[in-house]
Amino acid sequence: MNSDTLPRSLRLIVTGGGTGGHTYPALTAVRALQARLTAVGGTLDVLWIGTADGLEARVAPAEGIAFTTVATGKIRRSSNPLKLVSPANVRDMARVPLGVAQARKVVGDFRPDVVLATGGYVAVPAGLAARMCRRPLVLHEQTVRLGLANRKLASSATRIAVSSESTLPLLPEAVRGAAVVTGNPVRPEVLSGHADKAVAALGLHAFDRRLPTLYVTGGAQGAQQINDVVRGLLPWLLERANVVHQCGPANVEGLRQYATALPADLAGRYYLTGFVGPELPDVLALADVVVCRSGAGTLAELTALGKPAVFIPLTSSAGNEQAHNARHLEDAGAAVALLGDVTADSLRDAVEPLLTDPARRSVMAERARAHGRPDAADRLVDVLLSAASG
Repeated sequence: MNSDTLPRSLRLIVTGGGTGGHTYPALTAVRALQARLTAVGGTLDVLWIGTADGLEARVAPAEGIAFTTVATGKIRRSSNPLKLVSPANVRDMARVPLGVAQARKVVGDFRPDVVLATGGYVAVPAGLAARMCRRPLVLHEQTVRLGLANRKLASSATRIAVSSESTLPLLPEAVRGAAVVTGNPVRPEVLSGHADKAVAALGLHAFDRRLPTLYVTGGAQGAQQINDVVRGLLPWLLERANVVHQCGPANVEGLRQYATALPADLAGRYYLTGFVGPELPDVLALADVVVCRSGAGTLAELTALGKPAVFIPLTSSAGNEQAHNARHLEDAGAAVALLGDVTADSLRDAVEPLLTDPARRSVMAERARAHGRPDAADRLVDVLLSAASG
């Protein structure tokens, strides 16, 4: 949409959250939409409908976004149909009609030009309310397959923005015409890191820059599974690479104790930290290979950056989504997926070709980049503006 046809003011309701995977793409899209309208002297009014205990309850107000909550029910999945009618599920399902009624009042009072739903349980009542109030509803799906909330809302959506071409054939045929591939919005700061800044900020002066750098991360809390296999392989890894290991705040002490037994020359190439904060973009810029989980946000960041990765999916992710994500990139030669029982040996077999062969790293980086969509936020903004203008 060119600047001449941009609205002078836009009212947007955002709904979704619970986790960073649903929250940050929404926030990134809001920032991009705000920038687009501000550039032409326009204004954006945003209201976020979320849950009181989800990540969005902290993130939205911190960004100056008006925030409200509605009742919602978490459906606890089970392969056993009898467990689906557990007392907790029955109690939560009973809250959904209340949430829809509350959301309908919020949508009716705010009168948005468009509603963006990014998934999570809270998106269901707000999305249904958008349909009842005849407001355009745009869904955004971060993962390869539609999540539970978006499946419930698909038939109500004006547009369904998906992150991957491979999602299109998986959509119900009746809603495929509403789908558009945007990619998964990546925070722009993630794409603007500098390797030398990571060296300076973290004091990595003992790193051997002739060797590749491996970044190991298990997410904000760390991942015991990843920590254990890396610990079992650490001396071998450090003979071939520098290692930045983000292990989770609770796991630092045990790993630090273990690292004291490393030979001095290897110990200098090992940087252990509980948490990586604002320096994350610079750490990613420094990394030649990444070992990590395969959540949708991680995939979006690593492919936008073109980073070779070895994925160790979280097996308990909803619908086994992380394994699907990892397999999808592995099939394209854009990553390695370690599924099932992961051992130090299987990790060694996966990372050795990437650490020892720069050409192989380069090929995987190119294939990863081919799946990346660094302009995803702008594409999603285009879809929102198009839906709002009818």
